[in-house]
Amino acid sequence: MNNIPKVKIGIVAVSRDCFPESLSVNRRKALMDAYRAKYDETDVYECPVCIVESEIHMVQALEDIKKVGCNALVVYLGNFGPEISETLLAKHFDGPAMFVAAAEESSTDLCQGRGDAYCGMLNASYNLKLRNIKAYIPEYPVGTAEECADMIHEFLPIARAIIGLKSLKIISFGPRPLNFLACNAPIKALYDLGVEIEENSELDLFEAFKKHEGDPRIPDVVKDMEKELGEGNKKPEVLPKLAQYELTLLDWIEEHKGYREYVTLTGKCWPAFQTQFGFVPCYVNSRLASRGIPVSCEVDIYGTLSEYIGACVSEDAVTLLDINNSVPADMYEDDIKGKFNYTHHDTFMGFHCGNTASSKLTSCSMKYQMIMARNLPEEVTQGTLEGDIIPGDITFFRLQSTADTQLRAYVAQGEVLPVATKSFGSIGVFAIPEMGRFYRHVLIQKNFPHHGAVAFGHHGKALVEVFRYLGVEDIGFNQPKGMLYPSENPFA
Repeated sequence: MNNIPKVKIGIVAVSRDCFPESLSVNRRKALMDAYRAKYDETDVYECPVCIVESEIHMVQALEDIKKVGCNALVVYLGNFGPEISETLLAKHFDGPAMFVAAAEESSTDLCQGRGDAYCGMLNASYNLKLRNIKAYIPEYPVGTAEECADMIHEFLPIARAIIGLKSLKIISFGPRPLNFLACNAPIKALYDLGVEIEENSELDLFEAFKKHEGDPRIPDVVKDMEKELGEGNKKPEVLPKLAQYELTLLDWIEEHKGYREYVTLTGKCWPAFQTQFGFVPCYVNSRLASRGIPVSCEVDIYGTLSEYIGACVSEDAVTLLDINNSVPADMYEDDIKGKFNYTHHDTFMGFHCGNTASSKLTSCSMKYQMIMARNLPEEVTQGTLEGDIIPGDITFFRLQSTADTQLRAYVAQGEVLPVATKSFGSIGVFAIPEMGRFYRHVLIQKNFPHHGAVAFGHHGKALVEVFRYLGVEDIGFNQPKGMLYPSENPFA
């Protein structure tokens, strides 16, 4: 997935000059040994230039980690730490930063060997706030070498998302379709995040597509599609057009990414797309998503932004689904009740026309888009990838701007159940604890649109920290029973 950053964390140890520097030296060594023993040592770099005690040391450390290509920073308090110099590290470092502190090792060495980093972390956090510096501080940021190594490893997906957004361009094609005001949100909040956006018309895309007619690369892309689809290749006649469209998008990315390193797309896929292009783009969208280039439907700019965050956090393909329909009572009774610990209101179906990567479907078939074919000739609606979504853990989430450009988000963990959907599209039977209340008091109450991003696996912890780092104050989640939402009627 070459559209996602590779994180290299520079670990800089700090020391207050009235504490033994040896504490930070020895504890940094133990931390690095612990990380290398458990995780990929290429993730981290131990700054050997100095233990930071002063502003001059701070400059020297920054120059060193910049020279070796570090794009994320961990400030490690081996003892109390120099509150000014250590926070200036984060201020002048051009990337996400984390603060973590060393726990005391033994009751036999609590005089010369006591570091007081527990206290020093308080001063560090106070100084960060005074200077309006963003930094990630774990839930309990004081630990042994092994515990701090685990915390640093948990910082990786958070840092990956922050780095990715800083160099992201969202490329869109067309205005939102009629009756899709739900996907409409001001783009100013994108600029506040540091994300660039390039808005184009459908006509621009169509012109580029026409220029790719007869592209000599098309046969090779068709062969790759045939290999991926296997027995699910039910519409072979549409593959050359889909290959032409895929090449059009990939070339557009390379020609328009500008100074940005990462790109994600969003397009208007109906109603004129089918009649002019002669197919639907769903399968191509799914193929790009599998490469770390999410493509949201219906010009859902914040949908593709959310997907990209999920791809960075999970390092895996993501998808965008409608929070679509309730599970029929007979399906719940026959296939869920008594087999899984969910109420009927905990379940729902997540669906989209065919944009989910084939690796995330139990089996897949190239088909036509049934909803669109109700109003259009079937032959121009071919190009969807249909199949039930694989069972397993998922995280449903979204970052969204309000009309007055305030960012809000939600995160809910659950699973896709191993239940046949008996329906069409890319679809699954989802279960999220207390989904009914979450649906009413977060999704409806806070005016979230019907599209939700889906990451495969439980990534809620990292996603919440990413949103916090971005400054999002309103983060909804599926609250457990007995924990009332502000809008919930206590007598309901």
